[in-house]
Amino acid sequence: MTRTIWDCNLVYLPKLGDRVGHITPVTNLKELPFETKRVFYLYDIPGGESRGAHAHYECHQFLVAVSGAFEVLLDDGNSKRQVLLNRPDLGLWVPPGIWASEINFSSGAVCLVLASEKYNEKDYIRDYNEYLKFIRGDDSSIG
Repeated sequence: MTRTIWDCNLVYLPKLGDRVGHITPVTNLKELPFETKRVFYLYDIPGGESRGAHAHYECHQFLVAVSGAFEVLLDDGNSKRQVLLNRPDLGLWVPPGIWASEINFSSGAVCLVLASEKYNEKDYIRDYNEYLKFIRGDDSSIG
C-alpha cells in the first residue's frame, strides 16, 4: 500500500489536570493506531540540529514533543509537508513508507517516540535513493 504525507495524522491527546499539573495518557489502539512494542526518546540535541532522515518498511511511529519543540519534515517521494510539534498533548503518527526527518530542535527539546515494532535494522531505509526505489515498486530494494 502506497502512503502519502497526508496519511500522517496529528493526534490531540487527552490532557487531564488542573492548576497543579497535567497528565496525558496514551493508549494502544485508542490514541495510537497501533500496539506499542518500543518506546524511546531523543534529547540533548543541540538547538537547530536534525535527526531521523529515514523511512521504515513496516514500523509505525508516533512522535511527541514532550518538552520544547521541533518540526517533522515528511516526504512521500512526490510531496513534502512540514509539521510543528511543540506541546506534550499533540502527537504525529508516521506510518511505514514515509520518509521523515526531525528538524529544527529547540534547545532542551525532548522527542518521545512510540513504535509499533521492536528495533530491527533491516526495517530501516536510510538511503533516500533506495527509498525512492522502494516506493516506486522496485522490490530489489527491500531489506
